[in-house]
Amino acid sequence: MTGGNTNDCTRFTAVMEAIRVPRIGPGRPRVRPGHVLGDKGYSSKAIRTWLRRRGIPHTIPERADQVRNRARRGSQGGRPPAFDRETYKRRNVVERCFNRLKQWRGIATRYDKTAQSYEAAVTLASLLMWA
Repeated sequence: MTGGNTNDCTRFTAVMEAIRVPRIGPGRPRVRPGHVLGDKGYSSKAIRTWLRRRGIPHTIPERADQVRNRARRGSQGGRPPAFDRETYKRRNVVERCFNRLKQWRGIATRYDKTAQSYEAAVTLASLLMWA
């Protein structure tokens, strides 16, 4: 959990390294996702390189300034990263979940004083939405 004024992209690697998805039955938990979908906030060379080194496929659109800079450099700018529009459309499921969570006033405004109580509120709201 970070402050509200902290960019999500600065915590990307820490979040990705903390992923532990338990398997059904025996075996170690999964630590690498099958695919990463991100918005333009995650469109940085560092994040793309980190994902590529670990062999994680990703669908992240380029920001307009990155497109302009690459075009300005001409042949030295390199190829644009691969982008699949159909895969990117599936991101709306996550965005809709965030919007439903923000219907809870305490979650949207973060009235809680501690991170622990805020995480508990998010967990409770998620369980109520799921049920």
